[in-house]
Amino acid sequence: MYSFKNDYSEGAHPQILKALMETNLVQEEGYGEDDYSLKAIERIKEKLGRNNMDVHLLTGGTQTNLTAISAFLRPHEAAISASTGHILGHETGAIEATGHKVLSVESKDGKLTPAGVKAVLEGHPDEHMVKPKLVYISNSTEIGSIYKKEELQQLSDFCRANQLLLYMDGARLGSALCSKENDLQLSDLPNLVDAFYIGGTKNGALLGEALVICRDSLKEDFRYHIKQKGALLAKGRLLGIQFLELFKDNLFFELAEHANRMAGLLQEALTQTNVKFLTHSPSNQIFPIFPNTLIAELEKNYAFHVWEKVDADHSAIRLVTSWATKEEEVVGFIEELKRWL
Repeated sequence: MYSFKNDYSEGAHPQILKALMETNLVQEEGYGEDDYSLKAIERIKEKLGRNNMDVHLLTGGTQTNLTAISAFLRPHEAAISASTGHILGHETGAIEATGHKVLSVESKDGKLTPAGVKAVLEGHPDEHMVKPKLVYISNSTEIGSIYKKEELQQLSDFCRANQLLLYMDGARLGSALCSKENDLQLSDLPNLVDAFYIGGTKNGALLGEALVICRDSLKEDFRYHIKQKGALLAKGRLLGIQFLELFKDNLFFELAEHANRMAGLLQEALTQTNVKFLTHSPSNQIFPIFPNTLIAELEKNYAFHVWEKVDADHSAIRLVTSWATKEEEVVGFIEELKRWL
């Protein structure tokens, strides 16, 4: 049984494990004030090309979204998300549990547009409703699409014109930035969004996300919010060491490029056999549509999510490749699929 279920089935890249072992008995300060974390933060700022940002290392995506969004919003304010957004459907109501409503916008491609956000604002005109304040996006999105620079620029301009915060979930940011269709640079993000995070968990780290706060008004007392939400890791060195390795040379991008290449092999082979897809996805998640009978056969040897029912006889599945996906397993899946087709 080989899994295409997610991009965190494996542990960590050997280079990261080696660094953790080599530093294991070095005594350091706790709670992210160790030398490794401080150096990792400086290295991230170098990659971003700006020094006037705050960077905080947290352990997981839901924890990062919860801590950041609840800190950025006042009690009566709400977040706006695409209908497929992670905070809306896959975080057990974590944002709502802090008292902040998540307002949904229907989106076929998983992306938000100024028009969609504007409709939400118009539907919440006064103090008898929650006040939309933060626009939540992810790149890549929950269904594998990515934001082009012009799309993000338009959304950014709209948010600034309407006094909205723009926050980007970067759990799969590596995959988005390394997509063949991408025209964004990592260094573009601080100019376009108010806060975002760089995902390590799904790109070669054991765990870890690097939250970057670009807007000055959101920075104050943020470590208090981290601590209050149970997110201030005593052994913060574990995060710092990993991000130091990820951003040493180009490891972070090399791992994301591998994941995308493996997904590309799958997508190309499926396209050649006239398989249809639920959505256009140029990242490391693809959503082919198969007969339910074929899905049942594939499940005997492969693990994946059945994502959505298309009709009575067909469903879309999600295939996810990772930094560690073996090319021979991709080839094996393609060969078995062709036999059944």
